[in-house]
Amino acid sequence: MVIRIGSRGSALALWQAEHVKARLEALGHSVQIRVITTTGDRLQGVRLESVGGKGAFLKEIEDALLAREVDLAVHSLKDVPTVLPEGLFLCAVLERADPRDALISARGESLTALPAGGTIGTTSLRRQAQLLALRPDLVVADLRGNVDTRIRRLREGRFAGILLAMAGLSRLGRLGEVTEILDPEVMLPAPGQGAIALECRVGDTETAHAASPLLHEPTSRAVTAERALLAARAMFPKT
Repeated sequence: MVIRIGSRGSALALWQAEHVKARLEALGHSVQIRVITTTGDRLQGVRLESVGGKGAFLKEIEDALLAREVDLAVHSLKDVPTVLPEGLFLCAVLERADPRDALISARGESLTALPAGGTIGTTSLRRQAQLLALRPDLVVADLRGNVDTRIRRLREGRFAGILLAMAGLSRLGRLGEVTEILDPEVMLPAPGQGAIALECRVGDTETAHAASPLLHEPTSRAVTAERALLAARAMFPKT
């Protein structure tokens, strides 16, 4: 059996897919990676919420799973909705990397030292809300694109700073560009941030069995609790 992994084509997504591929090959499995372009990748010029939110980065990969074109999807867990399409489930969660957020600023200022009126780039509503609660004098601008694109736009002078996840920067070898690591008491990370999730078809016991040794129980327990809280908040948004 050859396990076919479905992955987005960004550098970070491919790093994660290659990491899973190497782990599975070390267990004796044959693995291939198929790059799938998602709605979120195609529609870079519109706000993410208008094309389905973070789920827009998963739909085509999940469709390929259901169509049996691939056997395993590799996701950043923070991008995975709490409700999965019928017929799919998360078959493993890998050990979590640093879940914190990071600031990369153009001039090396910390979050508290950024000048009033400075523009901060992020596509995350969570980060936007927390940033403006901390610094209502800053301006928040939507910033789409992969990690390299976002950092390039910062270096081009379009932003005073940008917010990114430490885990992604670490995986791409770009920790040296971090200005400040934001404590969770300052910027609460997204549920599941820093964890890689594997998604399988219900009933595909062979793939699920192959992926099972990659499950990291402490991470799985932690992110299950976080996602349960997120799901409850979605059900009762005004409580």
